[in-house]
Amino acid sequence: MEEWDAYKEDGSLAGFNLYRDEPVPAGLYHLVCEVLVKHTDGSYLLMQRDFKKKDYPGMFEATAGGSALKGETPVVAALRELKEETGIEADELIQIYHILSHDVIYYGFLCITDCEKSSIILQQGETISHIWLPEKDFLRFINTNEYIQAHKDRLAPYLRTIN
Repeated sequence: MEEWDAYKEDGSLAGFNLYRDEPVPAGLYHLVCEVLVKHTDGSYLLMQRDFKKKDYPGMFEATAGGSALKGETPVVAALRELKEETGIEADELIQIYHILSHDVIYYGFLCITDCEKSSIILQQGETISHIWLPEKDFLRFINTNEYIQAHKDRLAPYLRTIN
């Protein structure tokens, strides 16, 4: 069973563990880290979720990400999730948002890469496809019903910097 650290609203450790698929006690949070991938040519990577996923099956998201495991910092969790879900290894991430929502503290990062676009690796059970979109098409696509609205909302601070 996946084990997480419990956090207080201020981001400090609460001193005990949480577990995937178990309710998060009121007033506590777990960390979720998301990585937006931008190629040096200006295009963005979008991943299509597996149709077997409980939440948002078959929809696209412009982030690789997931829950931070026990003991992981936001950056370590983001780098791990990026590699697991895309195959991309990064040396540096730029934090672009930090948001509290319900029982989650979201950390969003930007990865700028010059990876070979055809080298993206899909994670079985997580993703089934990917696309690279130029910035203009990316900004259009995130307003469609194929894109997860909650992700767009979390990306809003970053999106304002490129609009």
